[in-house]
Amino acid sequence: MEKQSFEEMHDCLIKKRINPQRRKDKVYIGCGAGFGGDRPMAALKLLNRVKEINYIVLECLAERTLAERYQAMASGGDGYDSNISEWMSLLLPLAVDRGICIITNMGAMDPLGAREKVLEIASSLGICVSVAVAHETFVNESGSGSLPEKLVMEGGISTYLGAAPIVACLERYQPNVIITSRVADAALFLAPMVYELGWNWDDLELLAQGSVAGHLLECGCQLTGGYFMHPADKHRNLSFTNLLDLSLPYAEISFSGEVCIMKTEGSGGILNFSTCAEQLLYEVGDPSAYITPDVVVDFRGVSFQPLSSSKVFCSGAKPSAHPFPDKLLQLIPKHCGWKGWGEISYGGYECVKRAKAAEFLVRSWMEETIPGASSHILSYIIGLDSLKATSINNYLSTWRASEDIRLRMDGLFQEKKHAQQLVKEFTALYTNGPAGGGGISSAVKKEIVLEKQLIGREHVFWKIGAKQTEVGELKHQEHVFADVTKACISNEPALTPSPQEDMQKTGLYCSSSEIDFSAVSSGQKVPLYSIAHSRAGDKGNDLNFSIIPHFPQDFGKLKLIITPQWVKGVVSVLLDASPKAIDETEKGVNEDDVKVEIYEVEGIQSLNVVVRNILDGGVNCSRRIDRHGKCISDLILCQHVVLPL
Repeated sequence: MEKQSFEEMHDCLIKKRINPQRRKDKVYIGCGAGFGGDRPMAALKLLNRVKEINYIVLECLAERTLAERYQAMASGGDGYDSNISEWMSLLLPLAVDRGICIITNMGAMDPLGAREKVLEIASSLGICVSVAVAHETFVNESGSGSLPEKLVMEGGISTYLGAAPIVACLERYQPNVIITSRVADAALFLAPMVYELGWNWDDLELLAQGSVAGHLLECGCQLTGGYFMHPADKHRNLSFTNLLDLSLPYAEISFSGEVCIMKTEGSGGILNFSTCAEQLLYEVGDPSAYITPDVVVDFRGVSFQPLSSSKVFCSGAKPSAHPFPDKLLQLIPKHCGWKGWGEISYGGYECVKRAKAAEFLVRSWMEETIPGASSHILSYIIGLDSLKATSINNYLSTWRASEDIRLRMDGLFQEKKHAQQLVKEFTALYTNGPAGGGGISSAVKKEIVLEKQLIGREHVFWKIGAKQTEVGELKHQEHVFADVTKACISNEPALTPSPQEDMQKTGLYCSSSEIDFSAVSSGQKVPLYSIAHSRAGDKGNDLNFSIIPHFPQDFGKLKLIITPQWVKGVVSVLLDASPKAIDETEKGVNEDDVKVEIYEVEGIQSLNVVVRNILDGGVNCSRRIDRHGKCISDLILCQHVVLPL
């Protein structure tokens, strides 16, 4: 039997909380997932190892996955993340037993459907749970007096909500699980801080510190050594075994806004200044005004102080000069065409020339049936120039005959039949192309881009509600909890050597009193790798990458090197987004549209670089193999520079 609580509707205007109560002096919040493809077992290990955790957040929704859920729902499928079944089956027994609240945005386009799925899972496990939802709702503001509403706006429009709906759920229902629609990532973590620590919406200094903690935590294992190890960089050369048992991060946040970021003792990976600095600048744009629905934060004064190999103190986040966001970001799905693509492999002598011949044939066949189609196709050779960051002709003279490569052709068309035609012509290479080609794969897909607009808070509404499952036979719950805990413990890998020993050997962890201040000598021409590290990401069609020096004294010198002109020169090869042939390019982006912005972040002595209009339309419709632009950080670091005297 299920009990349902009355659903409440509110607008998004900022309203102070009435007499907020401080329930705890400190709250412990863990990140259980940093993206939709994260590892459920890692979340279970975090819960099993860290007894202090009060909340665990599963941040599984990105603009790409939101577009996928919209397409699935429009086709009659699930509007929520279907992986919620696996996550809840694994985490619910332990979380309910320990009184840990699970907060997740896996509701995507259909949080009510996700709630029903979680209730179904809980019933099958014999667990009594309360599952709340916090989601956007749409009303007719015609002034007629009646406000008919619907959960999903026509066309799949969705708006980034803040922490307030989740706080309202916690105040009213104290649920075991909260499922949301599109909520800003940091707000998922900020909400339990506001609720437990008695903060109000005008406690701007506290909201800023809480938001930077949420911004760091939502990165998942990237904060604790994932996506960080690099054998070419002695400052990041973790051993393979060290990566085997990464700990998801969690944080201790006090009522006064003090933040400590942590990983579990004895786990693999690494948590230090460098991992925190990379994630601080990840996809933030202007660090003086990082906009969330709850507060606009100034990151420029943020600093990190390692307290041990598994604990870092974070301070210095401030509200920006204009801290109250009066508008919210709204996403509007738009059809941007049909993608057709194909891949084929060649190996041995002259494999590159055979790939070039195959590409020439497919383009020519397309032109026979659809004149002008070739200009919509991007071609590249995986293993040679798939990142579109160099000229293929630079490699032809030195390419070894025994290598193997893979040709990929990616086309974006307005009509589905044109995308299908590309796939047909590509497949014909089996009998009509050069010798020795094999392993063809291909597909056709409808592409959706999420256009963005700002909307006044008064025009956005949200709703909360809860259902509780009552199970007649709860005796199964103890058995399920025991089985899950046993499975978690039995899968614990042995770390050889221990993470601390490994980090001490490679110099990746040292206390602030032991830092080696040696750096590259001025006047030397060296790869940027030896001076700094970087992390790249995307926001729509814009590239965002950081430049973080290994040694603070190099910050001033890097500011003289990393100029808008230097950056534009390095990324200029990416402007050739629509080559007609591998060795004959046609401009796909106007160079005047590409803008470079460089921001100084004094607190961590680093640079944050934004390149506008460089990602071939953005993640949802780009024809590049690296849709997010994540590989570009290493291409930047490969550049040779001379440190000024």
